[in-house]
Amino acid sequence: MQYLVFRLYGPMASWGEAAVGGDRPTAQYPGRAAILGLLAAAMGIKRDEQDQLSRLASSVQIAVKQYSAGVLMRDYHTAQVPSHDKKIQHRHRKSELSVHESKLNTVLSSRDYRCDGVWVVAISSALGHEMDLQSLSDSLEKPKFTLYLGRKSCPLAAPLMPQLIETDSLQNALDLEFPSLLNSPQDDQSWLHLARQQHYYWQGDKKQIHPPSKSVVRTLQRWDEPGNRMKWQFNSRDEHQITINKE
Repeated sequence: MQYLVFRLYGPMASWGEAAVGGDRPTAQYPGRAAILGLLAAAMGIKRDEQDQLSRLASSVQIAVKQYSAGVLMRDYHTAQVPSHDKKIQHRHRKSELSVHESKLNTVLSSRDYRCDGVWVVAISSALGHEMDLQSLSDSLEKPKFTLYLGRKSCPLAAPLMPQLIETDSLQNALDLEFPSLLNSPQDDQSWLHLARQQHYYWQGDKKQIHPPSKSVVRTLQRWDEPGNRMKWQFNSRDEHQITINKE
């Protein structure tokens, strides 16, 4: 089986969850919609190109290994937005702020971020599809649009370093080692060895990750399968999860 494996690291990341009112929570790890959005940006697919987004979503399976969820940070956020006017369509932020001051409203929200989280992502072709993983890897090396970790205020802080590998199990792909993220040149240990707990999240066959004794694979329902991007619609899917304690 061929996999495209790459890492995600940044000072801040925000992996959107269901938002109610002014609260904007974040998951501990990137969900399927977040990874698909990153892949689409690398390939140059725009948000309104629904057919291409749907083809991408149906062509790949995604798995994530979390070494660190980072530290939760909450930002009290204020923004000015104009009152709704059917006669005016604002296409950028400058246009929104160009209206008269009396027509601007202040919107309050709380936005959550994960600080210094580290994740490894493995992409494979979905059953019945043949995704060109080499082309996808090239796009991650030279993305068409700027890549970020959930929000535009969350840039990457380390190269993705996409790698194509062939292995007989998803677990081997996710366990692929990357160069250290540590600043100290004297420390020759890979950052992969720093985490005492390693969390796996994947879709498809439940037996793709082999749990050690006393470890339990859970199957949960996630609402992060993209439906219509322009309408912000998402569908449910099953996701398998397991936490492995490092000896």
